[in-house]
Amino acid sequence: MAHRASDPAPRDRSERDAAGRAEPLISRADLAGWIDGPGGGRAGGRWPGDLLGLPEHGPASMATAARRAGALMIDWALALVVSNLAFGGDAIATLLVFAAMHVVGLTLLATTVGKALCRIQVVREGTGGTAPVHRVLIRTALLCLVLPAVVVGPDGRGMHDRVAGTVELHM
Repeated sequence: MAHRASDPAPRDRSERDAAGRAEPLISRADLAGWIDGPGGGRAGGRWPGDLLGLPEHGPASMATAARRAGALMIDWALALVVSNLAFGGDAIATLLVFAAMHVVGLTLLATTVGKALCRIQVVREGTGGTAPVHRVLIRTALLCLVLPAVVVGPDGRGMHDRVAGTVELHM
């Protein structure tokens, strides 16, 4: 079909800015928003935990990524020691010991050995109480899969915490 002079000009996929240059409908900034990294843009929150109503610093503020990583390394090291002593260092046994430490510790005390040393507790979102065992089981299963713990949302929590409805706080 030929374009007639009386027809309006065909629309290209861009608009014109004030200087007459063609501006794309989708900008580079729109496509590259992920470059800020996990929670980098804070997406509405001024600090990690702000969207949850948590203070910026001090007790009951969200635990920092460094503290959470430190606690995780301590817990994993303890699981490795137990696994080496009791099961000859079997990888599956190590993972099961790690999971058992989390389920028992978080259900009874809202913390594990590593989290206690790093002054972190895991509580139920909103209420601040100890998370029930079914939420701890979900959280632990997702933590053992690794990837959900690495995917951090705009509120600063990992996917395992968001799905389980828990949050890691400074003690």
